[in-house]
Amino acid sequence: MTILPPSFYNRPTLTVARELLGARLVRILDGVKLIGIIIETEAYIGEEDLACHAKAGLTPRTAPMYGPAGHAYVYFTYGNHWMLNAVTEREGFPAAVLIRAIQPVEGVEVMMARRGGRDTLGPGKLTQAMGITKSENNADLTESTSGLWIEAGQIVPEKSVTKSPRVGLNKTAEPWLSKPWRFLVKE
Repeated sequence: MTILPPSFYNRPTLTVARELLGARLVRILDGVKLIGIIIETEAYIGEEDLACHAKAGLTPRTAPMYGPAGHAYVYFTYGNHWMLNAVTEREGFPAAVLIRAIQPVEGVEVMMARRGGRDTLGPGKLTQAMGITKSENNADLTESTSGLWIEAGQIVPEKSVTKSPRVGLNKTAEPWLSKPWRFLVKE
């Protein structure tokens, strides 16, 4: 399979979020290849997006979002979950796509064991299944040398995609709370 190049990510975030559906998230963990088909994403775009971490501006935590497109932005949330994002758009403009869910296709036994037999439908669940932590923050997703990358996969037809508001935003103000920036493969 072909690893998605930096040019794939250096485009509008909503386009990248939609086109990541069907792509293959690949992780080498303890010498084992783990692969999951991306089936759910969310877009976060710029400092004006009140649901985006960049609303706080450039900080040590958000620095990867301001970096090169195609790098990982991994952060810790709710005191127990790592979240994996792919940085998008031009360097200096903070935007990223949260990888919310995968369908495991290779290394399934390892992923299920890491999850105690439970699913990978959720951003914290998929990072737990794939062993993605702070160590992968700012990893280059366009090179296999990082041990974490995204490959081209199946094209998901528009009729198979649902768009909705992003989830888990709690008290985020409108219009950001209702932006239909979540993309999900139906079924």
